[in-house]
Amino acid sequence: MMYTAYYAECSDLSSELSRNNEWSALDNVISGLKMAKEEGYTTTQARQALHNTLMVWSFLLEDLSDNDNDFPEQLRADLISIGIFIIKQIGRIFQAQSEDIESDVAGLIDINTAIRDGLVQ
Repeated sequence: MMYTAYYAECSDLSSELSRNNEWSALDNVISGLKMAKEEGYTTTQARQALHNTLMVWSFLLEDLSDNDNDFPEQLRADLISIGIFIIKQIGRIFQAQSEDIESDVAGLIDINTAIRDGLVQ
């Protein structure tokens, strides 16, 4: 009985720590994307910000695809769809296929902000 309570407490702490790490990662992504928007999209920092966004979402997609993920199935599916969209948008920007890069990056900022802020709840 004591071990069960300890495991539940550790599991709750682990989930909280994971959520805090995800929040921080998305906050860093947002900061980088905002900097790219301000300084221009041809800078090394802008390309790094887009790459970092790609890496964070690749990690999140892997985690969301894991059967041990505790999120409800529909929420996981919705977040996976969002992640795929973000990765496609970044690909379009990297390949110079974006018709309005400023609008695309603004959209990435908005989406990542909404997801980050949802982690607080």
